[in-house]
Amino acid sequence: MKRTILFLVLLAMEVVVTFGFDLTQLYNFQKYSGNPIILPFGTGPMAKAAFNPTAVVKNGKIYLLYREEDWTGVRRWNGTSRIGLGESEDGIHFHLSSTPTITPTLSYEKPGGCEDPRITKINGTYYLTYTAYDGSTARLCEAISRDLIHWEKIGSVFPDTNWSKSGAILNEKVNGKYVMYFGDSSIYIAYSKDLIHWKASPYPVLTPRPGMFDSVLVEPGPAPTMTDKGILLIYNGADYSHRYSTGAVIFSRKDPTKVVERLDKPFLQPTKSWEKYGQTPNVVFAEGLVRLKNEWILYYGAADTYVCAAVLMFKH
Repeated sequence: MKRTILFLVLLAMEVVVTFGFDLTQLYNFQKYSGNPIILPFGTGPMAKAAFNPTAVVKNGKIYLLYREEDWTGVRRWNGTSRIGLGESEDGIHFHLSSTPTITPTLSYEKPGGCEDPRITKINGTYYLTYTAYDGSTARLCEAISRDLIHWEKIGSVFPDTNWSKSGAILNEKVNGKYVMYFGDSSIYIAYSKDLIHWKASPYPVLTPRPGMFDSVLVEPGPAPTMTDKGILLIYNGADYSHRYSTGAVIFSRKDPTKVVERLDKPFLQPTKSWEKYGQTPNVVFAEGLVRLKNEWILYYGAADTYVCAAVLMFKH
């Protein structure tokens, strides 16, 4: 009860505040005891799965955009994906829209669909990145909105690239440019002056580490967060057993390609049955982070099937 009251008070705070913290505090994230908070249901767009959510606060409520997956085309590809929308007063119990918010309409979005959203709010506009999948090629795409309901698709972020995924945009400029971390093997960086046209660096800024939880791949999680220590990027990593866990890194405030600190062990990993068993076993995959004064809520996909949440309270 005390946590719920505190949460509702903090929901009124949408201002992004830069504050100090120790990266190891992320190990204090606690999985919500009532997980999963969203499950697949029915015979429609989310009949097969609901997972990989991103989140943002608007007018004292948390809005969750998550990947829905149906049963179409099972033998050729892994269903068709759309992006659904949920609204919550407490960050746990969501009222879900009856229709998807973003659906595959472009040729390169079919038949795989629109996958794995990540959202950033900048100057009153919401910038959403997602993966368009045509059954053979993944393309990192972008859409913008003023109200979270009506979206304008901008198209492929890197039209000259054969494969791209997982874009996470920082909500403030660094050295006069906006920054996006992206990639699904190593993590790369791209810069933009207008949040529409992006120029990518050919060199990775974060790579897998042999023998560790992220030995095979690293992939950005939620939108990066600026702290007094630097740019916090929560990311997902996989090992040779295809087990996905969640770690974190801090990049320099002045040079967003320079690693300042990186966790050696994941702070979130598959331990629950709904994280171990699903259409992709042994997966926790974080893509949404809401910060409300002294509380963070991390939203993640479990086993590519469910939406879950973890909470971290900061003590000052």
